Amino acid sequence: MSKLSIFVDESGDFGPYEKHAPYYIIAMVFHNQSDDLTSDMKKLDRELQYMGYYHHVVHTEPLIRREEDYKNLSPNERRSIFTKLFYFFKRCMIKYKTFIFIKRDYEDTEMMEAKMVRELARFLKEHLTYFQAFEEIVLYYDNGQNELSKILHAVFTKELPKCKVRKVLSCNYKLFQVADLVCTLELLKVKMETKELSRSEQLIFHNKKALKKDFLKGLKEKEF
Repeated sequence: MSKLSIFVDESGDFGPYEKHAPYYIIAMVFHNQSDDLTSDMKKLDRELQYMGYYHHVVHTEPLIRREEDYKNLSPNERRSIFTKLFYFFKRCMIKYKTFIFIKRDYEDTEMMEAKMVRELARFLKEHLTYFQAFEEIVLYYDNGQNELSKILHAVFTKELPKCKVRKVLSCNYKLFQVADLVCTLELLKVKMETKELSRSEQLIFHNKKALKKDFLKGLKEKEF
């Protein structure tokens, strides 16, 4: 049976526009289950274990900000972990799609939610032939934000009636960690273009030229 897995993560919140959180980003990672990722997953596990991280779930934003498990790591050590997850993303036979919303463009949250519904529905309709080729489609989301969870259920069950929506734990699926990575890189891209990179981000990614060369170019190659 042909099966497509879709992993969804987000960056931002549904609150009013604030200077420190001006964007809302939705990332989707698509994996055709016929493409075996076992060897790629084992390679990532070995690389992280070599650094002392066993059965580790990489969270990119705390990694960049030197929080949680990463508070005692140097910038180079944190960049190394980020890079290992990024190259896992590059090796895998997967694609991604992101949707970026600038919160100040909307008068209120309801208007932004309506725009999200339209953008997601339009994407699915434009690629309906691709999705219909699969006998089974499963969308995974951790239900981190109720508003997005409701939007995903509404749009996907309407446009793709055979799609099942399931709650996921990041510790169980490495591709959910990849969705988190994609969210972070897309946010970095926006902040780079608007000259908003933080001190923590510059310590990890150095400068605009290095960020584009080392990560954003490779990210673009996997775009749906």
